[in-house]
Amino acid sequence: MRLKKLEFDSRNILKLDIIGLPKSCVIVLSEGEVKLAELPPFAETKIYTYQGKVQRVKWDEGETF
Repeated sequence: MRLKKLEFDSRNILKLDIIGLPKSCVIVLSEGEVKLAELPPFAETKIYTYQGKVQRVKWDEGETF
């Protein structure tokens, strides 16, 4: 699975060490859940929502010729 779940601390605060993050990434927050994914070098990334909630994250990857 490409999306990795992130955890809140005991006070519901999300803390990230930006040094440890991938060079390009996306953080998605929906319904109190947070997930992180590294962005591929060449891709189209779509985030699908339904009634204000994230339903799906889809990558259409390619490669330069």
